[in-house]
Amino acid sequence: MTDYRDLNRASWDERVPAHAASADYDLQRYRDDPEAISDVVRFDLPRLGSIEGLRGVHLQCHIGTDTLSLSRLGARMTGLDFSPAAVEQARALVAETGDEVEFVAADVYDAADVLGEHRFDLVFTGIGALCWIPDIRRWAGVVARLLAPGGRLFLREGHPVLWSLADPRPDGLLALEHPYVEREEPTVWEEGGTYVDTDVEFEHNTTHEWNHGLGETVTALLDEGLAVTGLTEHDSVPWDALPGMMDRVGGGEWRLRNRPWRLPHTYTLQAVRPG
Repeated sequence: MTDYRDLNRASWDERVPAHAASADYDLQRYRDDPEAISDVVRFDLPRLGSIEGLRGVHLQCHIGTDTLSLSRLGARMTGLDFSPAAVEQARALVAETGDEVEFVAADVYDAADVLGEHRFDLVFTGIGALCWIPDIRRWAGVVARLLAPGGRLFLREGHPVLWSLADPRPDGLLALEHPYVEREEPTVWEEGGTYVDTDVEFEHNTTHEWNHGLGETVTALLDEGLAVTGLTEHDSVPWDALPGMMDRVGGGEWRLRNRPWRLPHTYTLQAVRPG
């Protein structure tokens, strides 16, 4: 059986050039403006607070735009991703911008072994990361090993209710189709496109993904001894998650057009390792 990491890595490696060239990531603005930060990071600035001088690691960082943004807010950042192509692109970006960010190619489950234990004041994980890992409890253990005493996890993620929805229906109803809770078996997708606008045709189109219920994620962190200090559910998401059913609402965010209060779109979760 092919390892899920090999399948998923092949998909992500192939899509890196299209993402780097896309208007959605707009890498040129980071080159042109030394104060530019991503919309994803900007959205959470009121919750993130000052990170000046913190030692930070961004898990599953992809091509590094959020990692770079956190660095520009004053943190000493390391980005980690399992895609060598993504890490190469992230390194090329900061080489052009002059920002001091380290990028490491490694699987997220190996992060503490590769980077060292209890070194980081901030562990950051952004949108669309957790669905690629099969075991949320194992992930929480990695977070706990990375955090220094008093260090903080900062996670914004697609809501598991959003991930469990069926494709948009003509009648506008929201239907639960996919798993909400974590299951051992992955959801297998065969999709030829990607989440940015591109004319590129891809060859590696099979991926394995998992959902993790909100309670499962919170409980996994609590079981590792972390104290949850914040949990906010949002009515927007930073991509057109339900095409034909959402409107742009500014800041790179999208919201369900018809009665958006029906759907938790994303959430921000914070937790601290006791000092």
